[in-house]
Amino acid sequence: MHRRKLVPRYKGIEHTGIRLPTETQKWLDGKKRSLHLRRQGHRRAVDQLQQLVQKYPWVWPRKTVYFFSDLHADADAFKASLIASGGVKAKGKRHRHLQLTKQGRRSQFLIGGDCFDKGPSNLRLLKTLKNLHDHGAHLRMLAGNHDVRVMLGMRSVNRIATPGCEHFFVRMGPKVVPLLKEISDNYLKGAHSLKDIPGEAHCEQRLFPPERWFDDFPEKVADLLPAGVVERELRRVTEKRKAFDELCDSYGLSVRRVYAATLCWQKLFLADEGEFSWFYRRMRLAMRKGSFLFVHAGLDNTVAQSINQRGVKGLNREFRAQLQGDPLRFYYGPVANVIRTKYRPADRHLTKAGANQVHETDVHVIIHGHKNGLTGQRISLRHSIVHFECDVTLDRHSREREGLKGPGAGVTIVRPDKKIIGISTDHPYVKVFDPTDLLANGADYEA
Repeated sequence: MHRRKLVPRYKGIEHTGIRLPTETQKWLDGKKRSLHLRRQGHRRAVDQLQQLVQKYPWVWPRKTVYFFSDLHADADAFKASLIASGGVKAKGKRHRHLQLTKQGRRSQFLIGGDCFDKGPSNLRLLKTLKNLHDHGAHLRMLAGNHDVRVMLGMRSVNRIATPGCEHFFVRMGPKVVPLLKEISDNYLKGAHSLKDIPGEAHCEQRLFPPERWFDDFPEKVADLLPAGVVERELRRVTEKRKAFDELCDSYGLSVRRVYAATLCWQKLFLADEGEFSWFYRRMRLAMRKGSFLFVHAGLDNTVAQSINQRGVKGLNREFRAQLQGDPLRFYYGPVANVIRTKYRPADRHLTKAGANQVHETDVHVIIHGHKNGLTGQRISLRHSIVHFECDVTLDRHSREREGLKGPGAGVTIVRPDKKIIGISTDHPYVKVFDPTDLLANGADYEA
């Protein structure tokens, strides 16, 4: 297939104010922008990737998968990313003007986690997702660390207090304040919106951990977390509480209004009849298509063993059970590691033995978000498993913080014709990964 035909038709991108690449580039020609092997140069990374592709042949999905990750409450970036995929077209500027294309109706839309936090449009993003589903899109959603953290934090309010869970609300930190503001503005209007809400002291008691928590928490998690991680959690709670209070003040949110917005969130998301109750009900931890495993972040040895013994369906069942169980054991355990690891020393480890267990199931590629990049998608090699890092820094607040120019958009496309397409506003070309190019010409890539 001619490479120009691999560039999707961006139908309606003019309604977004975003510019997307229109020329293709072989993925590995992006050098370090496109391929990474820790402590090794590009030449060595290409050699190892070539060896892995030869040793572990990939089974490809039967239909196209559009992967979007780390949307972080930016509905406009998501709209542009949908258009970038070629699976959606826009007839106008409003989100209700989105329509599926012929290719979109035949494809899988996969949200790779982290719909919440940072802003500016948590609720509008979720309404766009619902609209996409209602228009017939084959839509699946994976859990991200921000999605789960919001659920555990909001759900912890007014539950029976235990030292392991009393900090979950403030653990969300200031990033959740825009969501609370959105809920307040949309659902708590009018002079009597707080008439049933208790006083400030009572609200603070319901929302935040008491002073004794700082003594009780280390004892509660002594068998679960290393001492260094415990100290870091204590420090984070103090820092996040201060930042949370300061941002609430700047948004004009009193403690009573924060508490009222939290109760409203519980009704919207947790009640069976809630407007957004579908969000967590449809959420899964992982999805497998052929040799490709889609998750938010990554794996460790315990989860690798679980996949080997029970498959991805078994892992998802365990995730659903733990999500409704003890939040402390879940959040700091191996299942939740899948939504937050960056393969740092402090994270649960994936070793060569764990990677081999994954390979035994014929899973050889992990496609994930969570680790944000500034130059589009990138391949990373970790313990013989090929990782495609697909968090391309979409939301405007992260882009401003990272010094990226203009609004963001991006999508990773896994095609049945054995090609992976990476599109991002932060790389001048559409990246095309074709294993046959690698096997035929790997030695030709310059260091």
